[in-house]
Amino acid sequence: MACAAWALGEAGVQLVDATVAWEDVVATGEDLVLHDSLCPMTPPAFIHACLDRARSTGRAVIGVRPVTDTVKVVADHLVGATLDRDALLAVTSPLVIPAGVLAEVPVRPHVDLARAVADLAGAGQPIETMAAPPEGRRVSSAEDVRVLDALTTAAG
Repeated sequence: MACAAWALGEAGVQLVDATVAWEDVVATGEDLVLHDSLCPMTPPAFIHACLDRARSTGRAVIGVRPVTDTVKVVADHLVGATLDRDALLAVTSPLVIPAGVLAEVPVRPHVDLARAVADLAGAGQPIETMAAPPEGRRVSSAEDVRVLDALTTAAG
């Protein structure tokens, strides 16, 4: 969590406690940056680039990574077709919602960024993607932490 807070601060984003009422967040008139703490090494420059893109387009922007695993369809416990990875993206951090879009969002976005993106898209909001750098990947296991450590530790 400390890495995520540091990255947001370095990107010039003001931190807002999750207990602040949604109406108060919207009333600030500021853009909202949602950061997944499971993407702890997302570079501040990438967060700032997403913020710049959202401000210039007026659209929400989500960080994404390519899907590199083989993904299979399973039905009735039987393995079926392989999904085309070119049509898939892994959601990472951040999700930037411009102030103009926030004014049209009646409730706080879900804390899970993939669900928040789905909710925004379902409400008719266009969402742009930006390719996150490798160190911006989401971690969900000890193996992921080792990969992230290798990506972010200076060779010495």
